[in-house]
Amino acid sequence: MLRKGIVLAVLCLLPAVAQAQARGPFELTLGGSGANGSRFDGFTGSIQGSIGYFFTDSLELGVRQSLDYTDVGVPKQLNGSTRVAFDVHFPLGDQGQFLPFVGVNVGYVYGDSVHDTWEGAPEAGIKWFVNQTTFIYGTIEYQIFFDRHSSTGKNFSEGQFVYGLGIGFRF
Repeated sequence: MLRKGIVLAVLCLLPAVAQAQARGPFELTLGGSGANGSRFDGFTGSIQGSIGYFFTDSLELGVRQSLDYTDVGVPKQLNGSTRVAFDVHFPLGDQGQFLPFVGVNVGYVYGDSVHDTWEGAPEAGIKWFVNQTTFIYGTIEYQIFFDRHSSTGKNFSEGQFVYGLGIGFRF
């Protein structure tokens, strides 16, 4: 009777073990956006990408890059940011298909229309797995700039929200 119970318990755990192994420790995300006026007299575009590594099913360390271009109402401008992020994930759903997360990032913001400076940001988001290795994600962060010429309160109040939407892959 005890052997049957152990065999039944192992068989019940197999789907969870198989799912955990189906998702590798690496993650790649890609996202972008674009806009122009009705007369096509200017363009604004943005691309984002990241590579991450999961130390456990919940803890991820990643590097993110974003580039923004605009020539709408201003001379051509290119801005970017490079960030290192640490996120904690909370698997939800019967197969862990929903993966909300919270975390922090720190990095550098640079470009034509921004003051080159360090930044730090709290962040949150959600990943929705459409199959075992592919997901759609949405993120939000609030970048706080560490401008050495400003006070801490002014750095916080002059921060910016950054939103992301894209596709990702676990391998």
